[in-house]
Amino acid sequence: MCRILEKTILSDILRHLVLLILILVLSGCAPRRILNANPHPFPSSPAEKIERNKFSVDKGDDVIGRLAFLRLEKGDTLPDIARHFGLGINQISSANPGADLWVPAAGERILLPMSFILPDHPRTGIVINLASMRLFQFKENGKSVSVHTYPVGIGSAERPTPRGQMHVSRKMFRPTWYVPASIAEDHRKKGDPLPAKVPPGPDNPLGEYALYLDEPTYLIHGTNKPASIGLNATNGCIRLYPEDVKKLYDETPVDTPVNIMRQAYLTGQRNGVIYLEAHGSSGDSDAIELKTIYAKLRAMEKKLAHRIDWKKVENVLAEGKGIPVAVSRFQQKSGTGAERVIELRHPGRLYGRPEIPELKMDAWYVLAAEMGDKTDAERAAAIINHQGPPIPARVLPKGNRYRVIAGPFENLGTAELAVRRLKTDLEMEGILIEPPSKR
Repeated sequence: MCRILEKTILSDILRHLVLLILILVLSGCAPRRILNANPHPFPSSPAEKIERNKFSVDKGDDVIGRLAFLRLEKGDTLPDIARHFGLGINQISSANPGADLWVPAAGERILLPMSFILPDHPRTGIVINLASMRLFQFKENGKSVSVHTYPVGIGSAERPTPRGQMHVSRKMFRPTWYVPASIAEDHRKKGDPLPAKVPPGPDNPLGEYALYLDEPTYLIHGTNKPASIGLNATNGCIRLYPEDVKKLYDETPVDTPVNIMRQAYLTGQRNGVIYLEAHGSSGDSDAIELKTIYAKLRAMEKKLAHRIDWKKVENVLAEGKGIPVAVSRFQQKSGTGAERVIELRHPGRLYGRPEIPELKMDAWYVLAAEMGDKTDAERAAAIINHQGPPIPARVLPKGNRYRVIAGPFENLGTAELAVRRLKTDLEMEGILIEPPSKR
């Protein structure tokens, strides 16, 4: 049983609750409008929408989608931006080196890498590229081909996702998770024992939809931890955002072929322009991979009868940002060129962004951390908010210190569960805050 925190923190919560009500009364504004105020408005020209997941592939083309810029607002996190625009954390962080993942600066202009080179593989069924952490589902409609693409989470270094040709053997809505012995042992060592099976619900890591592969114990499934998409965070399975796995589930029949591969370097063309996409620095790559991609580029240069900027090729390979970059020399003269990067207007609401419940007087809370730096405290609160299932958290100042408070929780049991999860998942020592009615 955790220690009960002193009454001062509870009084801070009540003080902030009263202050919030007072601000709303005096301003005459709704809470949502205060939280979504934008101190950095866009000019009138930004686009409202951009295609995120479904694309038509023209004959002979290998590149889909467009790059876009977005100016951040106060309270944004890159994981929330990534999810809203159909990206993984790996993609948005690689495209924006130096941007704080959890507390980026309001007004910061970030690149949305929403353009992709298709894997070098026949365009049928499902193709998963582990290097880019993206799934591509191909559909043929007569003479044209369409592709749905989604970001994925993949296996860790200790339990990697297997590669090779497979197929969907069966599908399951609201699956039960039968806990493998190795995973049960890992949790037992952490002091977080798991049951033999986890039924459907918010605690089930498979989410609501699962596609079982013919490779035993491996699945393509949803998740209750959306912030893990784009990370090496699974036990070998392929994990999708909840909204994406539903689409995939509905559109994928049993026996659909699934090919899992790793292609760190991708090249292709669109409108006669040659593009190169690299995932990871060339300094960390296998010499055979580099030799292969150079051979492909030379073959394309010869076939299309125009020159490649080899210096730009070296830069793309060295940076490894995972963004398709035009490496043809001729596009500036010909006028075809690479597609212009567009500017997007910030959405009114980010899909899937965690919502923090209002403070309640008669509820349990947990002191998750106390810090001297406001940004560090905001980062910690953002990380806690993105746990799965959600743990709501906020920052409350106290003098020159900042307290990260998780809650509200309806009862002691849910508060104690939050304390255990903070310890197991984040190595944070939470302290219970008892409501006044329990004293």
